[in-house]
Amino acid sequence: MKTPRELGFIFPAEFEKQSAMWLSWPHKEASWPGKITTIYPVYSQFVKLIAVSQRVCINVANEQMKQFALKHLQAVNCNLTNCEFYFNPTNDAWCRDHGPAFVLNRAKKEKAIVDWNYNAWGDKYPPYDLDDVIPSLIGEELKLPVFHPGIIMEGGSVDFNGCGTLITTTSCLLNKNRNPQLSQKQIEQYLIDYYGIENILWLGDGIVGDDTDGHIDDIARFVNEDTVITVIEENKADENYEPLQENLRLLKKMRLENSQQINIVELPMPHKVVYENQRLPASYANFYIANEYVVVPVFRDDKNDQRALDILQSCFKDRRVVGLDSTDLIWGLGSFHCLSQQEPAI
Repeated sequence: MKTPRELGFIFPAEFEKQSAMWLSWPHKEASWPGKITTIYPVYSQFVKLIAVSQRVCINVANEQMKQFALKHLQAVNCNLTNCEFYFNPTNDAWCRDHGPAFVLNRAKKEKAIVDWNYNAWGDKYPPYDLDDVIPSLIGEELKLPVFHPGIIMEGGSVDFNGCGTLITTTSCLLNKNRNPQLSQKQIEQYLIDYYGIENILWLGDGIVGDDTDGHIDDIARFVNEDTVITVIEENKADENYEPLQENLRLLKKMRLENSQQINIVELPMPHKVVYENQRLPASYANFYIANEYVVVPVFRDDKNDQRALDILQSCFKDRRVVGLDSTDLIWGLGSFHCLSQQEPAI
């Protein structure tokens, strides 16, 4: 069978036009121990913002979960006409990593799904059998072709400029808990073949507290074809300081698919967020880019929340940047980008 690249497919950038956002409704109490009830108001506000201008497709286990979700969405006056529910049971809520990776053939106006294997970030949180089959179930429901590369890959570990460049981290993709049988060169070939890209940029380590082994969506993101925002820790005594400085040094040496330098925008890190003696992976980089809004996690940080929003607003002149309090949400070790997956418009 031919690969997506051979068939003319590419994974579009998140800032391109979307037809929908996909979610898996949160229900696993172990992901937010003692706190899951606190996340539904802000999660529903997130859905409400996106549903203003595009569909929101939500995986639920059954009618009971659907009604529970509807109750919370109605409480924030969400536009329910743009909300669609799919009866696809999941183990957890992190749709960025277990959801469908949509690819497009722009010339033929065709859409397909890549169904990577999924092992809950190196077999950290079994079971994950339900999550692992979500892309294929959605492919059947949408009557789209589904490609099966046969290796582990997570949506939060990669970011794209839509023109042939992908950015990722060695700490995640080369971790032996994912694909120990593959070399870096072999993994790169899978990325090229199934995402339809040609240029791969490798950063190093992720941020402290990130249980994904360093997902890119907590540290560096494309905001347009030639610009990357990257988070910077300004406190030299903080353990995130040096790894993020090293990533900045690497970015400055990198080139895009057209051999041009990357425009780099530095984004501050929020203050340290600690709950029950555990440092949480709070980062302003875990934003979701929708058609009208950019939804950014904020953390009750008087010094940096507004600074981060202002910097991002300067990057997205055609969208409104909105901060939503992610202080409770981040106890699940992820925020808005981790919870969502975009479906591009043809």
